[in-house]
Amino acid sequence: MDGKISWDVCEAAGKVACSLPSVAEQPPNLPRLEFARANGEREYEGFIIRPRNFQKGVKYPVLLEVYAGPHYQEVRAQTRKYLVSQWYADHGFIVVGFDGRGTPGRGRDWERAIRGNFIDVALNDQIDALQAAGKMVPEMDLSRVGVSGWSFGGFFSAMAVIRRPDVFKAGVAGAPVVTWENYDTTYTERYLGLPQENPEAYKVSNVLTYADGLKRPLLIVHGATDDNVYFQHSVQLADALYRAGKSFEFLPLLGTHMISDPMSRLRREVRVAEFFDHNLGPKKTDIRP
Repeated sequence: MDGKISWDVCEAAGKVACSLPSVAEQPPNLPRLEFARANGEREYEGFIIRPRNFQKGVKYPVLLEVYAGPHYQEVRAQTRKYLVSQWYADHGFIVVGFDGRGTPGRGRDWERAIRGNFIDVALNDQIDALQAAGKMVPEMDLSRVGVSGWSFGGFFSAMAVIRRPDVFKAGVAGAPVVTWENYDTTYTERYLGLPQENPEAYKVSNVLTYADGLKRPLLIVHGATDDNVYFQHSVQLADALYRAGKSFEFLPLLGTHMISDPMSRLRREVRVAEFFDHNLGPKKTDIRP
């Protein structure tokens, strides 16, 4: 499924001057990845990853891995992308992901459907796809759904667990954009316009607008030196939740937007898995490596 992994250096006319093949070690086991189209109100591209010891008829908690925003597809024919997803699945989850409106690859109208509102269409589509997948895979326990994402996906996860606690029982918001006035204007204004001209677009897309409604467990994770989504965003969210008297967990890390240090990345994934294990259980498995 991965095909050839290499990079080509091309001349101006397009002729390949040389190739740089990957020398990365091949993983001993690739994820058991299934692509599927979830047919709800619309048709959504999706993936499903079951535990390696999956048993038919057994109910499993569900982990929705999400981005749900412009410029990035969660569903891609690249098996190695899902190595960590399989790791989560092997600890007792069915892991799923979908590309709803707002994501690329389905035409301009599909991607621009979120213009003026970053959350409502994206949230409705992810729930619609999740429910459609639940009909396809009856082992998915839709009463125990967690949501996890990074960057725009972190924004989505925070919004999802706050606004739809009936669907999402726990959420992990990694490096979330909380207030779009404080994010990259080139990106933001393409979809929300100027703040002074479209204040309602910024209000409805602001996590702080809904912070006092948090009822479910939420873990916020952010690198303190993030140069993309500034650490300020998570501090703003933490302050708003604190002032509203809401319980939440906050994991500040050293590092930038993607947390590249291998040990930090490992500990972060273990921490997230423990969070979901605790809140979507019951399970007795010790997931520590």
